Amino acid sequence: MALVAVNTTLSASQADKGPNLGAIAEPVAEPVAELSGFRRVEARVNDYFGKFNQVIATVLFFPIPLPGEASLPAAVLWLVAGSIFFTIRMGFINFRGFFHAIKVTAGRYDNEEDEGEVSHFQALTAALSATVGLGNIAGVAVAVSVGGPGATFWMILAGLLGMSAKFVECTLGQKYREVREDGRVMGGAMHYLSRGLAEMNLGALGTILAVTFTLLCIGGSFAGGNAFQVSMSLKAVQETIPVLKTDPWIYGLVMTALVGVVIIGGIKRIAATAATIVPFMCGVYVVASVAILVMNADQVPSAVMSIFSGAFSADAAYGGFLGVLIMGFKRAAFSNEAGIGSAAIAHSAAKTEFPVREGIVALLEPFIDTVVVCTMTALVIIVTGAYSAETYTETLKGQAAASGADLDVLLAEHADIIEKEQGAQLTSRAMSAAIPYFQYVLSIAVILFAYSTMISWSYYGERCWAYLFGDGASMSYRLIFLVFVFMGSVVSAKNVLELGDLMIMGMAVPNILGVLLLSGGVKRDLDEYWRRLKAGDFDRGASTESNSDSQ
Repeated sequence: MALVAVNTTLSASQADKGPNLGAIAEPVAEPVAELSGFRRVEARVNDYFGKFNQVIATVLFFPIPLPGEASLPAAVLWLVAGSIFFTIRMGFINFRGFFHAIKVTAGRYDNEEDEGEVSHFQALTAALSATVGLGNIAGVAVAVSVGGPGATFWMILAGLLGMSAKFVECTLGQKYREVREDGRVMGGAMHYLSRGLAEMNLGALGTILAVTFTLLCIGGSFAGGNAFQVSMSLKAVQETIPVLKTDPWIYGLVMTALVGVVIIGGIKRIAATAATIVPFMCGVYVVASVAILVMNADQVPSAVMSIFSGAFSADAAYGGFLGVLIMGFKRAAFSNEAGIGSAAIAHSAAKTEFPVREGIVALLEPFIDTVVVCTMTALVIIVTGAYSAETYTETLKGQAAASGADLDVLLAEHADIIEKEQGAQLTSRAMSAAIPYFQYVLSIAVILFAYSTMISWSYYGERCWAYLFGDGASMSYRLIFLVFVFMGSVVSAKNVLELGDLMIMGMAVPNILGVLLLSGGVKRDLDEYWRRLKAGDFDRGASTESNSDSQ
């Protein structure tokens, strides 16, 4: 593959740079006229969407100047600022509600008589399946490589703050959901934006925000939450299954069948599948990470120290203090979906009497996704020293995907021409150094992460589709979704997939604006719930129900 000379000018989304970073290697494009019929159409579509993407990216990733030469993409600042606001306004519910969240998720307050379709645990795993993805493997490798070990500290902090944003939006998802006569639940950001703001005499604004969110979510589900996942996971398994390099449609056909079997059954089957896959894939990954840390136990203390010292370091190699902070915040914002509004769709289906209770369950997601899984990846990369490799990737194309998957823009220090390498390969290299043949385990993990992301995003998109076209239109959406699953394996129109990623990040704009306006009601509901919790009302109720059941 031919490579062009590097461009040493960084884009706005690469503001967290060090010296002489920004070496971007692109394949030289073939003239459109020389391509075959199918590829010619694909190239023209790709070119059209590329221009459209630039307009959207200019808005979402507009650089907000910070002290010095650093800047922060507008979308990231919007998410982080919202998370800080919600953390303060909700009285640090991310910390004081943590252990209660574990009790609720464990089933202590479950009541089968409550309205809803799935349990607290199933709702949590369904939402987690959309967020615990390739970004936890590849994205963190990029964050540590570009921002140094200190980026891990800010990534963890952003994850902790994101817990509050997740609490507020998922509480609203429950509060404004609609339960049909057949028991099906219709809920999510589009419902609380329209109905909630209408209660505040802001009906017109609510409708605009709801429709905007819905259109963005549908587009994001087809591309970023679907075809994009197939394309990226295919690249990972092609190294271990060579036949897929020449016949990628086989992979597409298999994935289409596997996804179809689950999503045709609706949220109950999706939640049941996620409840099995998510604990398994997270468990295997965390156990492997812990094993590597144990094998390198003598390096762990210094790794932890490097995280804290690097977080406040002025080391120019990693862009200084602000560069490290920005990289950590960026990685967390693109990983856990806090503030995006998507998770509210899954949590609205949970069986519960109190919306606040489900919101408290939801705050566990950023903790598991970012604080646990992402930190494990970072520690492994640090203790093995893999992050100090000469070349590494930076997220430019596809960095707004919920899974953080498409990591194929490369950075190298003092390099003129660089080769293509994905962030997942850096993680694989770090783990394989300690555990032989781990790349095969990682390939399986990549497939599971991509698969779980697709089935959850199919539900998100379907609920938005039904909001626009009615409940009876759900099956048509599922069929279209399956077409995109297959297309992801045979079509390489990268800019089309990027558009989906940008749409997912764009969901944060109407969502956070609406949630900010509705947060006062959530605060009042939280205060009342917390008062009753501390008074022991819920424990007495659980005890009474338990006694009546035994009789």
